[in-house]
Amino acid sequence: MDKEPIIGVIGGMGPYAGLDLVRKIFDQTLAALDQEHLPVALLSYAHRIEDRSAFLFGEAVENPAHAIAEVARRLDGLGATVAGLPCNSAHAPRIFEAVKAQLCASGHRIRLLHMIEEAARYAREHVNGIRRIGALSTLAIYRLGLYRQAIEAAGFEAVMPDEDQARLVHRAIYDAVYGIKAQSNPVTETARGLLLDAIAHLRHQGAEAVMLGCTELPLAVSESAIDDTLIIDPTLALARALIRETYPQKLLQPQMNTATADERG
Repeated sequence: MDKEPIIGVIGGMGPYAGLDLVRKIFDQTLAALDQEHLPVALLSYAHRIEDRSAFLFGEAVENPAHAIAEVARRLDGLGATVAGLPCNSAHAPRIFEAVKAQLCASGHRIRLLHMIEEAARYAREHVNGIRRIGALSTLAIYRLGLYRQAIEAAGFEAVMPDEDQARLVHRAIYDAVYGIKAQSNPVTETARGLLLDAIAHLRHQGAEAVMLGCTELPLAVSESAIDDTLIIDPTLALARALIRETYPQKLLQPQMNTATADERG
């Protein structure tokens, strides 16, 4: 087994979100040759992991934490020392804390980074001249207030959509015909349009930046800014955090636009 730490990715939530996180790990790595890239292990067992929102809404009995913890244990066995979960809903305390408890009970030492906390940390450290940050997410994360709490804890004012807008964002993710989970590559114009409308809604509410608080959303909105509204990608923040915690010397300087509000006019 290699002695170098391996970065673990617990995929399948959804499958394309796991791929997106791995791609962003590569994108954020200082490397000029194949051999200079970092060791990454992605396990995508979507068929074994219950839908997180369904569990949080009481529509599924099985806690996804059990399957997530099993994947984490497999990654630990491969030599992964740290792992990321490219699914915001998996960071709801009922799931995330249960995963950590199971890993602790089984004696596995792999460490899970918290995507929502890392997104807030990224905003605090790299976004200048911004006071009000909005967030889009699944209904479960919206109702739990996880992004509102993280944004406010980082020292910003949180600007959240109303329930109707939150339902439209959830539909853009989950609709069986045009939703991102149904059509991830490419994303449908309908799903992207709903998300752009939601971003515009937050902008009209005073948001100067918007966090994409579901890992499917960056598949539809890849821009770093829309007009003068900055877009903060938690998957990117998690990718950078995974590198920081394993190979900090290989972490690229952030490429995100951090111009101040005055500079943006």
